[in-house]
Amino acid sequence: MVRWLDVNVKLNRILTHVPQKKGSSYMSLAAELERALDYPLGDQLPAQGRAITVAPGVKWLRLTLPFVLDHINLWLLRDRQDGVDGWTVVDCGIDRAESRADWSAVFAQELDGLPVLRVIVTHMHPDHVGLAHWLCEHWSTPERDCRLWMSAADYQTARYASDLRDGFNTERMADFFAAHGLRDEQALQQVRGRTNYYRNMVPALPPAYARLCEGQSLRIGSHDWRCIVGFGHAPEHIALYCEALNVLISGDMVLPRISTNVSVYEMEPEADALAQFLDSIDRFKPLPADTLVLPSHGKPFRGLHTRIEQLHQHHRERLAEVMEVARERAVSAHDVLPVLFRRPLDLHQTTFALGEAVAHLHRLWHAGRLSRTRDAAGVWRFAAT
Repeated sequence: MVRWLDVNVKLNRILTHVPQKKGSSYMSLAAELERALDYPLGDQLPAQGRAITVAPGVKWLRLTLPFVLDHINLWLLRDRQDGVDGWTVVDCGIDRAESRADWSAVFAQELDGLPVLRVIVTHMHPDHVGLAHWLCEHWSTPERDCRLWMSAADYQTARYASDLRDGFNTERMADFFAAHGLRDEQALQQVRGRTNYYRNMVPALPPAYARLCEGQSLRIGSHDWRCIVGFGHAPEHIALYCEALNVLISGDMVLPRISTNVSVYEMEPEADALAQFLDSIDRFKPLPADTLVLPSHGKPFRGLHTRIEQLHQHHRERLAEVMEVARERAVSAHDVLPVLFRRPLDLHQTTFALGEAVAHLHRLWHAGRLSRTRDAAGVWRFAAT
């Protein structure tokens, strides 16, 4: 199960989402990838507390985040349940006063006087699920519950992390990082002290939910939306595709400008998260090439098949670079950080980056291209077979 570290570093891979060939500039490579995608709304962005209609019955909201990744996209879908007209919300933002205020403005200006009937969450990361409890409570009435809908694995993981003070065991986390080469004791002590990160952004989960599963069809208003499950980024990520509208709500599985965080952490220490992620994005290949993709970060775009291939190519190049280093000597995940992240990293970013480095090493290890041994200091080292 992929562990959530901290939304501040969740997708901080802004400088590594493009191929980084020697002698080429980041900006030119980024521009090249950008030109391959079509942004039908151009540079339009929803104003604070307002929405932009992107398809019939589909509105785009954008909430600010207090991190380097400074926003999340949320979606309003026109709905009708049990004879009641209203809206389904997809994703929520983290729980903080500013986000509640933005939502209150949306309630006043964008709902046409109708209620929120249910809340769908793509996965358990705080910027997606943090305000689910508040939204469900706000819109529930004695006659009708505003229910949370999400996958079982992500609901249970979020519930676990939110209920416990140290929902993700920080002592085990520090041991995991040390076993992959992080040996700075001050840094490890800071990791051990992170006991409330998740709960600060997700203080509660609704006590009941409706389960979403792969292939499930949801009737939302006058349209059917199909659930497409994804792995490697979250325990059981749910994307939604509407064939009638040719619209994909991709969550974090397919993003237009940055590469999704794919990491291995202490809860599932031998995971092959990168293989899971790459297999998962291939589930979107049968969708039409002109599908309008609504991502959680960045702008709505067309060019789904192109973007999938860009992501595969990105990881092929990173894997080749890691393999090249491992042919020269046995390496730890900490050793390959400069290969994958070519900029200075603070502690938050280092722990995030270590998870990604382990994921790349594990992909090669599970493929039989690397062997893994533990040295006398207890550090896992990977060498070419």
